[in-house]
Amino acid sequence: MQLRKKFFGTKDFYLMVLAVVVPIMIQNGITNFVSLLDNIMVGRVGTDQMSGVAVVNQLIFVYNLCIFGGIAGAGIFTAQFYGSGNVEGVRSTFRFKIWTIILLCILGISVFVFQGDHLIRMYLHQDGGSGDIEATFRYARVYLHIMYLDMIPFAITQAYAGTLRETGETMLPMKAGIAAVCVNLVFNYILIYGKFGAPAMGVAGAAIATVLSRFVELGIIVVWTHSHTQKNAFIVGAFRSLKIPAALAGKIIVKGLPLLVNETLWAAGMAVMMQNYSLRGLSVIAALNISSTISNVFNIVFIAMGNAIAIILGQQLGAGKLDTARDYARKLICFCVLCCIASGILMSFAAPFFPLMYKTEESVRHLATGIILISAVCMPMYAFENGCYFTLRSGGKTFITFLFDSVFVWVFSIPLAFVIGHYTDLPIMQFYLCCQMIELVKCLIGYILVRKGIWVQNLAEATESKS
Repeated sequence: MQLRKKFFGTKDFYLMVLAVVVPIMIQNGITNFVSLLDNIMVGRVGTDQMSGVAVVNQLIFVYNLCIFGGIAGAGIFTAQFYGSGNVEGVRSTFRFKIWTIILLCILGISVFVFQGDHLIRMYLHQDGGSGDIEATFRYARVYLHIMYLDMIPFAITQAYAGTLRETGETMLPMKAGIAAVCVNLVFNYILIYGKFGAPAMGVAGAAIATVLSRFVELGIIVVWTHSHTQKNAFIVGAFRSLKIPAALAGKIIVKGLPLLVNETLWAAGMAVMMQNYSLRGLSVIAALNISSTISNVFNIVFIAMGNAIAIILGQQLGAGKLDTARDYARKLICFCVLCCIASGILMSFAAPFFPLMYKTEESVRHLATGIILISAVCMPMYAFENGCYFTLRSGGKTFITFLFDSVFVWVFSIPLAFVIGHYTDLPIMQFYLCCQMIELVKCLIGYILVRKGIWVQNLAEATESKS
């Protein structure tokens, strides 16, 4: 009974959690489901097209996480300011996010414009099997050049949507996401295959559809936020001046810079990991693309739970309920792991069938099935370490999360992948499994850090007392 009380909550607790988690899960789920359909549509055109898009999406992923990391530090303060009823504090953190995305957009677009071709070619290695390197490069280049237009609306959307979620409004970002993915799906069908009199544009059509959907999502969120000022008090006067109190800006930078560096290095680390896997040939890129597509759909469980952990614990800490935050952390992480056990089981059942939806070689389908099964088995492990990460982040321990997340990738995972990729002939399945299982070390570190309670602190109270 004591164990149950420690790790399991009441009905009201889970209703509160689900109220936060479900809208985020639905939004991410629909987004990833349409990305899945997008991926399948391109995959049914051909393996080279699918591989080209997969390489560019891996590079865009680094930029996306830079945006997430750049505004995450401000988001910690937003949740705690909201918990303490400080509207001006929320407004200031929103302004900080706007400045951050402006700088990151300029930097990200510049890198892709001047180094895009070189970055793409780093992933293209012939294995004597499926795939044409030059054709894959051409498709990737076309896709990337159109996706430049996606980067600005994506960044602005994250600044608005993140603030709305941190202030308790999770439904509107979900609805905007639903509208966006519907637009994406419709225009994917029309532009990729050339329906209703439109030209068949292949990967270019997929990129155009994504850009259109992103502008739709941005428009809905911005219009709703500015037209509901009573509910979104932070937006009133937010753009009259973009000034931020120097003391607060300094605190956000101190807390947020490790998150920005962390997300950037982690995403770059994932790109380097994929580059090491790609040494086994183009067929591996295609298989990893298929696997990651379905994994992203099932990963929404622990991703949404991570966001919920950050929001719920942040609000409890901001309200000064430190013991409640400790109690909630145990129960939230436990709930996340249990949900992902179920998610992993469902994913394993889908593993043999999902690759059949792609127009590709049987060898690629076989590799994809194996990688999907490995990811399914590892799902509870991913859930636990993700829960630990967001727990530590909710209390502002951003330097520790930096060490816990990206430093771990660069110190442990990447050297392991480099050695296996360059100095052994280990097949990709065993190669991939070894690189996933090293994450068990990360789980142990996360357990120790969360249990010690070093993350339990009220940032909002400390900031207000010094202002």
